[in-house]
Order: sequence, then structure tokens, then C-alpha cells
Amino acid sequence: MGVHSVKPSADTLSGQTVWITGASSGIGRALAIAMSAAGANIILSGRRAEALNAAAADCAGETLILPFEATDYDALPGIVAEASTWQGTPDILVNNAGISQRALGVDTDFDVYRRLMEVDFFAPLRLTQLLLPAMLERGSGTLIQVASLAGKIGVPMRTGYCAAKHALMGYSDALRAENARHGLNVLSVTPGFVQTDIAANAVDGKGNRYGPNDDPVNHGITAEMAADQIIAALNAGKREITVGTAQERANAVMARLLPGMTMDRMAERTGA
Repeated sequence: MGVHSVKPSADTLSGQTVWITGASSGIGRALAIAMSAAGANIILSGRRAEALNAAAADCAGETLILPFEATDYDALPGIVAEASTWQGTPDILVNNAGISQRALGVDTDFDVYRRLMEVDFFAPLRLTQLLLPAMLERGSGTLIQVASLAGKIGVPMRTGYCAAKHALMGYSDALRAENARHGLNVLSVTPGFVQTDIAANAVDGKGNRYGPNDDPVNHGITAEMAADQIIAALNAGKREITVGTAQERANAVMARLLPGMTMDRMAERTGA
């Protein structure tokens, strides 16, 4: 994706305060470590304080552990206030926390769809909404919205996940358009296959943990490689990046240029 905003300086992260959700594992953890090594101060958030502390121990710079449940909307204003008290309003918010799905639409309960939308769309929207006024008042801020390639392509077994990630992409695009002249940068990230626990922690049609970790996603790039690609995109001032292999980047382009062919290819897939 070669669409750019104003290109930041090479030391984009030096001295910046970065707030990362879903920072206890996977891409979030890798970003925390890599961004810290680049000179950023890191706020690590997620549900598991012990895992967040373990991730913070591998960070080179200053860190703040701020555990919370992403959908505890009543608690979020206080959480945002605590994060902003540490080193001022964070310069960068990375909305990375989320859950995936492994179930056919016909077998998925309505409550599971609601949960996927809450965690993968409404939670990052609400956190963004609470932090946005201070960023706009300051005249600068960056949102890194970790969506998915499933936010651009309809993938079997992920109807609810695709819906939530498509929503996050649309929200991010519109928010960027509204606020580009007010100092807000929005980087939308669409990972393909990345070696994390996202498949094992996915929900099935009844809302239970999917469990098996032999999913094709585990044959993707490492979380560290994903973090490097995201940081490179941030430094280059990109607005959107597909994270993954050259083939996955080509798939994203094909979905835009040849949507019918992409739909036919997805229809051939079962249980992937």
C-alpha cells in the first residue's frame, strides 16, 4: 500500500509515549519490545498483569503496566486518565487487542457475533474516542489500528471477525479523513498470517475457545517480523499496510482490483 501522509522524521519513536493494547503476547508484545528499543516509553495493556509484566521486562525503556478489560466501558475513562497522567497524553495509541473466530456463519450464535463486535470494533472505537480530544487539542497524535486482511477480504469461518475488522477499517478511514488537517495520523494495519495464539484463542460458534493450534495462521511470519513491518510503515508515514508475505500483499491488491476473482477464491476455501 503506497498511500502516504506527511512523512515523519526517522526518529519517529524516540521519546514518544506509546500505548499498546493486547501487549501481553503476539504482535502487541513484539511491538512493545521493538518500540521500546527505538526509544519510546511504553504503556502495556491487556487483561493479564503477569504476562504484561513479563513483556515489560523485555523492554529497554520506561514502561507502565495498565491492565484492563477492553469492554469494561465504565472503567475506561479512569483508565485513560491514568495513562495520560504518566507522561502526558500518549503520542501513539496502538489498538491491537482482539479475538478471532473459527465457525461457519450458520453455526454461530448471535451472542458470539455481539462479542466479536464488542471486542474487535466497539472496544477500540471507545478507547480512541476517549483519547482523541486530547490529541486534537495538542494538535498531534497517531492511531495504529490493527485490523486484519480479513478486514478487506471475506474469509470463510470468520463471518463475525470479518464484519468487525471491516468496521474498524471503515471507521479508521473516515476518522483519518475528518482529522488529517488537525494533526492526527491514522495507520491501518491489515496482518495476514502471523505466528501468534490468535487461532488457538479464537471462539467457536458457541463462544467457546477454539483450541487447536494447527491453524494455517501459524505458518505465517513471526510477530517480530510483523512489528518490524509496522514500525517501518509508521516511519514512512504510510496510512495503510498489509503485514505479511509478498503473496499476502498481492492478495490485498487483488481484492481491490479483482473483487470477483477474490470472492471465487474464498468460496473454494473450507475450514481455513
